[in-house]
Amino acid sequence: MSAWTGNAIALSARRFGENDVILEVLSDQVGRASGLVYGGVGKRKRALIEPGTRLHLTWKSRLEEQLGFFDEMESRGGGPADVMEDGAALAALSCVAALLLEVTPERQPCVGLFEATDILLQALSDTQGWPALYIRWEMGLLAEMGYGLDLSHCALTGSPDDLAWVSPKTGRAASRAAGEPFADKLLVLPPFLLGGQNRPISGDVADGFALMGHFIERELLNPVRKTMPEARARLIFALGKTGRL
Repeated sequence: MSAWTGNAIALSARRFGENDVILEVLSDQVGRASGLVYGGVGKRKRALIEPGTRLHLTWKSRLEEQLGFFDEMESRGGGPADVMEDGAALAALSCVAALLLEVTPERQPCVGLFEATDILLQALSDTQGWPALYIRWEMGLLAEMGYGLDLSHCALTGSPDDLAWVSPKTGRAASRAAGEPFADKLLVLPPFLLGGQNRPISGDVADGFALMGHFIERELLNPVRKTMPEARARLIFALGKTGRL
């Protein structure tokens, strides 16, 4: 018997037979994994497998390479029930789950990404701060998948000061002055992504979506002939509608 126990985040559930579902999760033990949930269509378990729900569970199988099943499932909080009054937060749950399903490899541990996702999901009840955290999460997703942006210094001058642009080709930053002549060809770098005491102002989150979206599509999705999940467009629309871009 092969088994592991740990924390996980529900990503998707699809019906399997009359009463069961196949649940995909991102786990702190093995990365993205799937397994049967017996009786998963029932009311008691259905709430546990909504995308974005934070879980503690056990996976078991006779052989490691088999599908296996999830057992002893307990909620650690999160999920749609916790953010029902914030349409943008609901959209964020769907977007996070959809992106993780599209870009993470199966059964490859990604502890840093799991922890960052867990933190983001807990922050979704904070309607003031989480949109900027979401952009940072996408930047971390890129880095975890091997395509981190270089925002440490200007690629043209070597200076770490007044960085304002990112090259869409190299993912390297440029200072405001050095990049100005090429502004129409560069992506805006919102200051809050540089750390320190920078807080996002109006328009910064929108610039963050444009910046991360470019590299997620080019580096993670296009090479495997995938497109950006529609859930991301719904998230951007919901944030714009409530003045949080």
